Amino acid sequence: MRTPNRRQALGAGLSVSAIVGLSACGTATGASLDAGKPVKGGTLRAGVTGGNAADTIDAHIPVNSGDIARTVNLYNCLLSRTDDYKIQPELAESFEPNGDATVWTATIREGAKFSDGRDITPDDVVFSFERINDPDDPKAAAASFTMLDKVVATGKRTVEFRLSEPNGLLNDSVSEYTTGIVPSDYDPKNPVCSGPFKLKSHDPGQSTVMERNDYYWRKDGGFLDEAAILNFNDSDALINALLSSQVDAIAQIPLALVEVIGADERMNILNSKTGMWLPFTMRVDRPPFDDVKVRQAFRLVVDRDQMIEQVLSGFGTVGNDMFGPLSENFPDFPQRKQDIPKAKKLLAEAGYPDGLEVELVTAPIQSGVVEAAQVFAQQAAEAGIRVKIRKVDATTFFGDEYLQWDFAQDFWYTRDFLPQCVSCSMDESPFNETHWDDPGFTKIVEKARGISDSADRKNLEHEAQKQLYDDGGYIIWGFANQVDAYQKYVGGLVPNATGRPLSGWRLDRVWIGKV
Repeated sequence: MRTPNRRQALGAGLSVSAIVGLSACGTATGASLDAGKPVKGGTLRAGVTGGNAADTIDAHIPVNSGDIARTVNLYNCLLSRTDDYKIQPELAESFEPNGDATVWTATIREGAKFSDGRDITPDDVVFSFERINDPDDPKAAAASFTMLDKVVATGKRTVEFRLSEPNGLLNDSVSEYTTGIVPSDYDPKNPVCSGPFKLKSHDPGQSTVMERNDYYWRKDGGFLDEAAILNFNDSDALINALLSSQVDAIAQIPLALVEVIGADERMNILNSKTGMWLPFTMRVDRPPFDDVKVRQAFRLVVDRDQMIEQVLSGFGTVGNDMFGPLSENFPDFPQRKQDIPKAKKLLAEAGYPDGLEVELVTAPIQSGVVEAAQVFAQQAAEAGIRVKIRKVDATTFFGDEYLQWDFAQDFWYTRDFLPQCVSCSMDESPFNETHWDDPGFTKIVEKARGISDSADRKNLEHEAQKQLYDDGGYIIWGFANQVDAYQKYVGGLVPNATGRPLSGWRLDRVWIGKV
């Protein structure tokens, strides 16, 4: 279907000649403007796709890329991640466990304030986690805090997280962008913010404008006056907006166009190696995928090297049906490779000697997802698997049927193995898209979560990983680089391993160079 040529704009919606032509029309004569040293002032206009009428500014329920951009910039968590995916202090200057990891104590950073000038207090931290864990309305991070018995203010700047069972990984959960700290009188429609920006305006599916929070605790950034998140319907419109200077930076460019866009003298490419994955999801509780032999066969039809080259234009690394590649205990299982004869044999043993037909639901939810569906269909055909692709728009994909399709796709940013299990591979998981529910697996994960030292829990992690590797419902063929594009006059963007676009959406570090 495709040749492995990075210069071909295959599946990107725009031909190379069209991109080059538009690029040439917009290129100014003379040297391109450089960002130079950091300067204050100006507005950054960042373009994204995938927004819809359900776009949110709520700190605790982000779904799409625009939601996450808003969450990261409007709210701070107690902890966060560095560019190389290490946990670091944020609103908490420390977050430490007791001896058996049943109590964690957070010390709030001295002088930390909300965007209205009020101090961030222990009561606000208590309220934030009670809101996340509300049993009547659990938020996105709630599955990571099932063992959280109580959050208690114990001093002017200290808060205790008291657990019903040991959890040596609570700092990982607290570092997720879905755990932003909000005031105890929080109104998600008119939010007071703890992050580097505060809300100026929000038009769901269209635009969000954020302005600098002058009370923000960090003093080594805060260059921009404003940051605007602008939504576009598709990649064509997004790239056109960049090349015609309607926006200053865009998230997630089609990887087949990286070299072409990078050849424009006005543009820079931001290429970040990440643990982001674009899986195929097989429901293990519905036929034909309730038969493990079918799941194993589907994994064996994939030519992973070809997927990396044709889908990601080489901007990624081969996967082995296991998530969490940056985890300390990532396993070294035998690399799974395409094996058509074995796949056919497994299908025959499962009762499909003549192959079978399946519907694959796909959507442009992340660069490379739709292209992966097309390449997979071609590869699977060799084993007698007839894939009928059903392409929907991003709004439909994340609508009422999300997580219900028998065979579909998704995308995940970088996570370590155990926290990722909590998000997607347990009965309590909010995004259990494969409907994996194995009591033995859950018991292993829960036991491993109680151990703080990574070496001490290594064997348990490998046991859980082997179970998913052999029997699980994911096809994880690779890990995609996060590749964005921006005008050369934009400064402060650096590679970031989280998988989130534009340096993990840390717009507080960005500046607009002076003309």
